[in-house]
Amino acid sequence: MSAEDANIAKAETLTTDIIVIGGGPVGENAAQYATEDSDLQAIIVEEELLGGECSYYACIPSKTMLRPIELAHVTQHLDGLSGAHIDAEALLQRRDEWVNHYEDKGQIDWAQGAGLRVERGHAQLIDERRVMINEPNPVVVQARHAVVIATGSQPTVPQMFVDVAPWLSRDATGVREVPNSLIIVGGGVVAVEAATWMAALGTRVHMLVRGQGLLSGQEPFAGEHVAKALESAGVIIDLETKVEACYRPGAEDTGLGQVHGGQVTVQTLGPAGESTVTADEILVATGREPRLNELGLESVGLAGEDIAAGRLPDWLYAVGDASSEAPLTHWGKYRARVIGAQIRARATGEESESVPEDVPVPQVVYSDPQVASVGMTEAEAQKDGHEIEVSQLPFTSSAGTSLLRDDAEGTAQIVVDARTGLLLGATFVGPEAAELVHPATVAIVGQLPVHVLRHAVPSFPAASELWLPLLEGLPRQLRFSS
Repeated sequence: MSAEDANIAKAETLTTDIIVIGGGPVGENAAQYATEDSDLQAIIVEEELLGGECSYYACIPSKTMLRPIELAHVTQHLDGLSGAHIDAEALLQRRDEWVNHYEDKGQIDWAQGAGLRVERGHAQLIDERRVMINEPNPVVVQARHAVVIATGSQPTVPQMFVDVAPWLSRDATGVREVPNSLIIVGGGVVAVEAATWMAALGTRVHMLVRGQGLLSGQEPFAGEHVAKALESAGVIIDLETKVEACYRPGAEDTGLGQVHGGQVTVQTLGPAGESTVTADEILVATGREPRLNELGLESVGLAGEDIAAGRLPDWLYAVGDASSEAPLTHWGKYRARVIGAQIRARATGEESESVPEDVPVPQVVYSDPQVASVGMTEAEAQKDGHEIEVSQLPFTSSAGTSLLRDDAEGTAQIVVDARTGLLLGATFVGPEAAELVHPATVAIVGQLPVHVLRHAVPSFPAASELWLPLLEGLPRQLRFSS
C-alpha cells in the first residue's frame, strides 16, 4: 500500500453536496451561491488564510495604501488646500488594520454565519467528486454534486531570479522594511501600482520594462499618462529593456516585506546597449499563473491545459484565476456567482438563469492617474473586424472632471461600432476614473446604442458629465436614431 493509500485508508470521511477548493472571495461566492436558499451544504477547503490573496496580499492592502497617496496628491494640486504629506508609519498601520493583521477570524465567522463549513489543509482530487484534505489531519470528502477549483494564481518567477530571493507581489503589499532603492521588473498593473506606493514611501524606484510602454493591453495613451506621472514622482522607467542576469549576496527569504539580503545587481540590455542597475531590493512582477500544482488533476485524467480550455467533466468546475480567465477579483466573483447558481440549479432540478453572452471585463488600475477600462481597445475592435468610430477627448473636457483637481490631466475614449451604434469599449485615464467606467459596462451588457445613451442625462457638474462631450464627439448619424 502506498503512503497516499495509507493516508486515505486512515482518514476521516465526510460527505457533502459541494466541495470548494480555495477560500478566497471567488471560492466563498461559489459556495454561497451554490447553497443559498436551499438544503444544500458546502465545504470550503483553504490551506492559508480564508479570504484569499485579494483580502490579505493584493487588492485590499494595495488600495489601502494607494487611496491616501491619491488624496495627498489631490491636496497638492487643488487651490484652497495646503498639501498633505504621507505618513509612512500610519500608512502601513492602516494597511495592517485592513488585512486584520493577517488573521482570518472575521472571514471564518462570515462563512459559518452563511452556513458554510471550513476545513483547513491542502486539498487534492483523488477520484470523481472525491477530495483528500492532507493537513493537519487527513480527511476524505465525497461530494454529491460538484467540486469547484478556486485556488487562485501565483507569481511567475523567471529562473534567473530564483536564487536572489526577490520580492514578489505579497512582499510589495506587505512591505515592512522600506528599502532605500528598489528595482521593479515588469510594467503591468502590479508593477505600476507598487511603484506608486513605494515612491510615496520614499523609495527610489527603477522600473525595467521589456515592452514599448507600461500597461500593455490597455490603450497606448493609458501607459503614457501613467509613465509621465511616475517619472514626475521620481521613478526611472527603462522601456524595451531586457534583464540578462541578476546577482545578490546573502540572498535569503527573511520574511514578508523585509529586505531579502544584500544589494541586488542587474545586468540589462536596452536601446542604449548594456547597463548595470543596483538597488537594495528587487520586485519581480512579470505575471501570474493559475495555482494548480499538487491538485491531483491526474487522478481524474486531467492536466492544467484542460482547465484553461474548459475540458472538464460535468461535476468539476474551475473559476477565478485558476480558470485562466481574467485574473481580477471582481471578474472571478462574478463568474463564481454564475457558476454557483448553475450548480444549485442542477442539484435542485430548477431552471438555470439565462446568462448574457460576451459579458465585458472591466478593470481599474489604481495608479495616479487612475486607468479604468472595459470592453475592446481601438486596436482590438479593428482586429475583430468591426468598422468603428472613436471619440477621444482630454479628461478635462467637462467642468465636472476639471473640478477634481487643478491639473487633471488624462484622456477619455470610447470605441463604437459604426454600423450598430453599440459601444464596444471605453477607457478613462484621470483622477477618480474608476467612477466613470461602470456606465460603459452597463451600456455594453445592455446593448444600448449611443443614440439611446444620449438620453441618459449626466448631472452637472459631476464627473459623469464627461460622457456628454464623449458622445457628442461621434458622428451625428450615430447619435440620432433614424
